[in-house]
Amino acid sequence: MFTWSAGMIDSEVIKAKEIISSGGIILYPTDTIWGIGCDATNPEAVQRIYEIKQRSDSKSMLVLVSGQEMLSSYLESIPEKALEIIASATFPTTIIYPGARKLAPNLLAEDGSVGIRITSDPFCKKLTERFGQPIVSTSANISGRPSPGFFGEIDPVIREQVDYVVRLRQDEITQANASTILKLDKKGIITVIRP
Repeated sequence: MFTWSAGMIDSEVIKAKEIISSGGIILYPTDTIWGIGCDATNPEAVQRIYEIKQRSDSKSMLVLVSGQEMLSSYLESIPEKALEIIASATFPTTIIYPGARKLAPNLLAEDGSVGIRITSDPFCKKLTERFGQPIVSTSANISGRPSPGFFGEIDPVIREQVDYVVRLRQDEITQANASTILKLDKKGIITVIRP
């Protein structure tokens, strides 16, 4: 499999950061499937993603963060159970946390919760670190249609509506899988949303 150099990743991070900093939308590879992303604190940008996906904004979207420090900035508190899950996870795992803060209101579920994943993907990690804020990561598909397993499966309608398509991993044809999703309540009780 072709490995992207650090220089290629850096140049794409610079371009993607420029786009999301100005309220734009990117199409990008993640540690799971290809995602549509924007500044997770910008309600107008978040609304554009709902429109691109033809999805109701009553359905929340998840966000990526670079690490635990960034995670703690956007939650009232991190449950101890979440830290255990993060430390032991061997597969990309998104946790839905109660008590989200400082994120776009239209990104959150009705109960004020939000799904967040600490990303391990080199591009996503550098982008969130350099941007200094969480970025939205929602599957690159029209709502109700299958999520693309690789870049070639992304609907041209999606590609045409974003402001920038990240030029990494577009030639891969290995089927990617979505993350595990767990929901944690304030008492630390876990519900498996997607295994």
